[in-house]
Amino acid sequence: MPRFTLPFPFHRAAGWRQRRARTLRTTGNGAAGPAAGAGVTSAAARPATRSGAPASGRRARALLGAGLAALLGASALAPAAVAAPDPAGADRLGGSLDVLVFSKTAGYRHDSIPTGIEAIRALGRANGFRVTATEDANVFNDRALRNYDTVVWLSTTGDVLDDAQQAAFERYINRGGGYVGIHAAADTEYDWPWYGELVGAYFKGHPPVQPATLHVEDHDHPSTAHLDATETKTDEWYAYRTNPRDSVHVLATLDEDSYDHGGGNNAMGGDHPISWCQEHDGGRAWYTGLGHTKEAWADRDFTASVLGGILTTAGRLPADCSSTVPDNFDQVALARGGDVLGEAMSLAVLPDGGVLTTARDGHVYYTREAGITTTAATIDVYTHDEEGLQGIQVDPDFARNRWVYLYYAPPLDTPAGDAPGSGTAEDFAAFAGYNQLSRVKFDPASGTLDMSTEQRILRVDTDRGLCCHVGGDIEFDAAGNLYLSTGDDTNPFESEGYSPLDDRPGRNPGYDARRTSGNTDDLRGKVLRIKVRPDGSYTVPDGNLFPPGTPGTRPEIYAMGFRNPFRISVDDATGTVWVGDYGPDADRPGERGPAGQVEFARVTEPGNYGWPFCTGTNTEAETYADYDFATGEVGPRFDCAGGPVNDSAHNTGLRDLPPAQPAWIAYDDCSVPEFGCGSESPAAGPVYDYDRRLKSDTKFPEHYDGQVFLYEYGRRWIKPTEVERDGSPGTIGSLPWSGTQPIDMTFGPDGSLYVLDYGTTWFAGDDNTALYRIDFTGGAHAPVPKVTADVGHGQAPLTVHLSAEGTTDPDGDTDLDYGWDLDADGTVDATGTETTHTFTDNGVHRPRLVVTDPSGRSAAATTTIIIGNTAPTIEFTTPTAGQFLNFGETVHYQLTVSDAEDAAIDCSRVKVTFALGHDSHTHNLNEASGCSGTITTGSAEGHDTSQNVFGLLIASYTDAGGGEGIPSLTGTGTVVLPNKHKQAEYASRISGGTTAQRAGAEGGYAVTGLEPGDWISYDPMDFAGIDTFSLRASTAVEGGSVEVRAGAPDGPLVAGPITLPATGAGSWADTAPAPVTDTGGEATVFLVYQGPPGSSAEFDAITVTGRGAATG
Repeated sequence: MPRFTLPFPFHRAAGWRQRRARTLRTTGNGAAGPAAGAGVTSAAARPATRSGAPASGRRARALLGAGLAALLGASALAPAAVAAPDPAGADRLGGSLDVLVFSKTAGYRHDSIPTGIEAIRALGRANGFRVTATEDANVFNDRALRNYDTVVWLSTTGDVLDDAQQAAFERYINRGGGYVGIHAAADTEYDWPWYGELVGAYFKGHPPVQPATLHVEDHDHPSTAHLDATETKTDEWYAYRTNPRDSVHVLATLDEDSYDHGGGNNAMGGDHPISWCQEHDGGRAWYTGLGHTKEAWADRDFTASVLGGILTTAGRLPADCSSTVPDNFDQVALARGGDVLGEAMSLAVLPDGGVLTTARDGHVYYTREAGITTTAATIDVYTHDEEGLQGIQVDPDFARNRWVYLYYAPPLDTPAGDAPGSGTAEDFAAFAGYNQLSRVKFDPASGTLDMSTEQRILRVDTDRGLCCHVGGDIEFDAAGNLYLSTGDDTNPFESEGYSPLDDRPGRNPGYDARRTSGNTDDLRGKVLRIKVRPDGSYTVPDGNLFPPGTPGTRPEIYAMGFRNPFRISVDDATGTVWVGDYGPDADRPGERGPAGQVEFARVTEPGNYGWPFCTGTNTEAETYADYDFATGEVGPRFDCAGGPVNDSAHNTGLRDLPPAQPAWIAYDDCSVPEFGCGSESPAAGPVYDYDRRLKSDTKFPEHYDGQVFLYEYGRRWIKPTEVERDGSPGTIGSLPWSGTQPIDMTFGPDGSLYVLDYGTTWFAGDDNTALYRIDFTGGAHAPVPKVTADVGHGQAPLTVHLSAEGTTDPDGDTDLDYGWDLDADGTVDATGTETTHTFTDNGVHRPRLVVTDPSGRSAAATTTIIIGNTAPTIEFTTPTAGQFLNFGETVHYQLTVSDAEDAAIDCSRVKVTFALGHDSHTHNLNEASGCSGTITTGSAEGHDTSQNVFGLLIASYTDAGGGEGIPSLTGTGTVVLPNKHKQAEYASRISGGTTAQRAGAEGGYAVTGLEPGDWISYDPMDFAGIDTFSLRASTAVEGGSVEVRAGAPDGPLVAGPITLPATGAGSWADTAPAPVTDTGGEATVFLVYQGPPGSSAEFDAITVTGRGAATG
């Protein structure tokens, strides 16, 4: 079947969302390319070949950077001597330029120094600047240094300046002087800390001279703009004592996998900067680790880079050396806490900088400024599993029409609890529901959503009562088209982590993703694109995947074949849709298909992205096989390239699907070095569009223009990422931030990045839940206020002690002003770090603290005090935290609920959920209600015991409230239940050993290097109902043992000493099961290695036997 390729319209929207125009067309493969006649319109403009991000491939060799060729001409690249100075050079440089080359050595002397001096002199002759070379340190005095615009430290070594000379050079830099450090300049002045900060890092070691690969991170700096994204060079590759990245702007890094460094002092690990620049102490600094050999100075690339370093540090060319330095960003908390933001899900920034956020329980919150958050709306929603209120977005023309868009699950008459896994069509029909896309008007005067204005735009049919995957992100493009992401609405837990294709008769359709993601006639597992009319109805724009009227299709579909595209974004300038799609959970590849992986997709035209047939780049290894759940027969692999065939009994759409498109970046575990390791939860953030006309003190710099901000909920990072001219991934950067689990983000009208932090508590907000604004301030920071109260709710009169303890200032200021607004009237009621206030009126009170530093920068924080009601408390009697179970077992639970105001507890309102915990996220498996009962834990298929999996019992109870204006409060109780087989590398703490990859270890990892007395610990564990304990381990010697102790490494013995079999290096064995002693309740359990002096052991996994938390 032919690929569906239809034109995509590009337009511009009015208002603050408008972006500066870029001349683009769409090429045959969907990538953006240059239009006829397009070109660079000014020296500072970016190439017109923009493909959703700055072009970062090779530029013309005659260019040294934007505007540099026009300034100097191609002769700048030639190191050869010129008979006389270029007479136009000084004019092009904007006046005379004098460079001092200093090459004194007090240690090792490089024989390339004379060659380097002559090369720099040649650059000066070719480009009209004067060069003075010296090894006389007496030139380092105030009078002499005033004659030079920058000083090149050329492979200096050792202690080359005395105290007076050092002071003179510091003053020179303070006055705006320049510094260029080449190669061994990092092997200089180890006892002069200021110099260490200036050069960026000190030399540690190096292997022999050899070729290696460099990765260019900044394609705009004049010293690197002429280079390819990757370059292969031969040099002596320095490693450094510290990684300078946190204090400098890295220009290029060294790929340690590309050469034989030998480890130890010759390596730095995954991140190895080799060239960088910075603004330091009033001056400008540039450093390169290259330049060891004479041959390096004959390399036109290298001398061009040195020239760029000289001209930028001398102030003759502009260069951005601050845009990636963490200290230049300021993270401001606008709202914090689960009591303020609930279980945070999504955010939208208003044109005036106010922020709307959603909570899954149906609340919409409005933060109009830091520390002032109110409830904008409360929507009745269905909240089984992941459902509830999801995305929120403002209309592109919000300033005029005030429309706010929401995606939520109406309650309907859906039964409580789980849908049956097997049954009749009538059984399943009771759980048929839908999610609703609507829009409502925002009232700026009251800060609320007027729900009476709701226009219901679109329904997405769903099968309720089975987890998982809702999606629900809402975006607009420059033409005003609305995009909605939807998940596959399919239970993944009965497919062993592979593709859910179960269409057996009598089986709940919710176990078959072909009915949704693979169904051209269904809106789930898709990115939808529509145009909303003034009356709330919609049309379908030209260019979606299926033209209107195509049998067996829905015209709203723009892209299909997604599992859970939880976060998407649209680049207004190019029309590219960015998608972060969650993948399945198989721990390893098998006959049925690949191991689980997740992906970022770059959607430049309508297409099918493969799920549930294909993943990643659609190789055979990444393709699923057809599987018969009735017989267990594994069929042939699906045809990704030609288009998968959907022969599901639940398919109502086309049988022959469009070809599967490859992921932009697919990853799992540690497969992408820049992404690190850990759980996998991709989110596609916004594309930054730098607006030079915008007057803002906090906007991100031009360095990030066109970069897509990828982020990871579980791994807790934000990665600004460039796009190459051909559309492939370029440099993957890293944005400094200090939150926990980012769940949504967007750029505001001020050019700052707004980030919503989910927090760390499953299905509820907590103290880490927050709304942040990340500003680029160039090094100035506001204080970070913190407010705590000794009590948060109760009956009037309630006296509350408020404290600012924990407030910090990133700049180290201690003379901070504290102002307390206790009654929300905008005036200061108290000052100082502590205050006490008695609240006499029932209702919700939010005392606000504003902290101001000596420069006038301020930040605010609040806490919530509820008068007239007290939150209920919930405690599990059974099971207790740390008791063991296996998934599929049934657990009996008993809990108590107490509430000061409710005369009687209605146990029918107690909701109990069993969830599978996996790393930092969870999957709800089953639900029950009541103060006691049994709950089946459900299957963990797709999550095997080589992963970090555990059980969670979560109970909640919402009280009746305190009357008019006094909200209900919800209490929760949680019990963590470890699996009866658990990996050593997922211990709570490791003392003495380290986690490392090991052949033959379960999951490929183990705790290694444990010497006698070293230990790992788990918290919590409770050995009630457990009979035996065993350990899978490796040790090369006889006489080793493990002691299982409670409370401390020398605490009471629970099991053992247990003899460890001498397996020999690289082999594994289980110890004999040892009887255990009841820990007497929840405890931290230590596994302590004991053995002969000099011996070591490796721990792989533990196993316990016995009933544990299970019934029967």
